[in-house]
Amino acid sequence: MRLFKTDLPRNFAIGFAVGTAIAVWQIAPQMSGELIPPAQAATIAAPAQ
Repeated sequence: MRLFKTDLPRNFAIGFAVGTAIAVWQIAPQMSGELIPPAQAATIAAPAQ
């Protein structure tokens, strides 16, 4: 049995990415709302008569 199989570095990388995402989300949970702003309808002025 080898110490460093091909799965080990990949699992560390996945764990690091997930852990980093959780840490960032805990530090700034409102950040996800700023990435995608709420939609707003455009206003159209009535034509002059």
